[in-house]
Amino acid sequence: MQALEALESNVRLYSRSFPTFFSRARGSIMLTEDGRTVIDFLSGAGALNYGHNNHQIKAAITDYLASDAVVHGLDVATPAKLEFMETFSSVILQKRGLSYRFQFTGPTGANAIEAALKLSRKITGRENIISFTRGYHGLSLGAVAATGNRFYREASGVSLPGVTFMPYDGYLGQSVDTADYIRKILLDKSSGIDLPAAVLVETIQGEGGINVARNEWLQSIQDIAKDLGAVFIVDDVQMGCGRTGEFFSFEFAGLSPDVVVLSKSLSGYGLPLSVLLIKEEVDAWQPGEHTGTFRGNNLALVSATAALNLYWRDQTFSQGVQRTGEFMHRRLEAISLKCRNRFAVRGRGMAFGFDCQMAEIAGETARTAFEKGLIIERCGPLNRVVKFLPALTIDFETLSHGLDIFEESLAETLKQIGPVELQD
Repeated sequence: MQALEALESNVRLYSRSFPTFFSRARGSIMLTEDGRTVIDFLSGAGALNYGHNNHQIKAAITDYLASDAVVHGLDVATPAKLEFMETFSSVILQKRGLSYRFQFTGPTGANAIEAALKLSRKITGRENIISFTRGYHGLSLGAVAATGNRFYREASGVSLPGVTFMPYDGYLGQSVDTADYIRKILLDKSSGIDLPAAVLVETIQGEGGINVARNEWLQSIQDIAKDLGAVFIVDDVQMGCGRTGEFFSFEFAGLSPDVVVLSKSLSGYGLPLSVLLIKEEVDAWQPGEHTGTFRGNNLALVSATAALNLYWRDQTFSQGVQRTGEFMHRRLEAISLKCRNRFAVRGRGMAFGFDCQMAEIAGETARTAFEKGLIIERCGPLNRVVKFLPALTIDFETLSHGLDIFEESLAETLKQIGPVELQD
């Protein structure tokens, strides 16, 4: 680790949280060079929904490589690209009554967010973007302008104009419907808020603390965007591709976004791949108007197609994710109930947050868990929420063992630093 620290920039993050060398990984297990076995509840920050080195997806990748088919080809037409789009359309979109065109952006989620914001401004001729408190959309300048966290915003070193933040569902307490406030202030010509080009929202705020929006609130936000002539964008970078139990995180609310942003687990294998799904009527691009060298890498498209065929041709996988998520929810609630002040548990599908109320408790619990063989990360204000993003393919025994480690680690932390006492 000393050699790595001497060579790599101070900006490194996860190697600080998990200070060891990882040599191999399969499914939900990572192996370190010193022989430790570690359970992964982070899954590449949501980029490995189907686990590390999924062998069925790997077979499609190795076959493609062995055939000398095109891996990098800018945006030229390839059989791999066409097969992905046709498979996604038939397996995902048509079964949900959705119709979108595909825009292959640069390889990261932030690249896709930038494209979505740029397209919205082009279509409407407006500049203002409505984003939400505690939202996270990436760290390039346009994306970080729409990100609420002050730590990330200050690092940009420049002013970040063009975005107005509105209170997310529950931000002002459960008794306040912030959608009513948003509607009133945006429709009021004297509010001082410019009409928006787009409304950008996460149905579950991942980095913001696993904050879950109600379906009624999301429907109201979609209606507000429509009434204002704004583009309605759902950022499904982390919560899409099955994380919430359905392929899209917005399905439960019956939404039909103008633009959907997908990345992270879209490739199915941790390979970089980002896509905008855009309704035909908002596809206002001129040829080459928004381009990039690494758009739609064919190897990632092959693995993405394999994942769709393996897991999404029927409801079996989705139903399994929902059942596993219900088990996780029960376990985390039971752990919370052992604490007299009842830490909050939030989430849906297989994305959960355990609000420890104090950053010190969350941080020490995560450190202790790693020592015991579990990778968990923190999120939310002051990093006080422990985040659970296990692979959707995790087996029951490994999941249970990981939750046991978390419970033991939390208990040890509370004994050391308090102030919360455990019940008998």
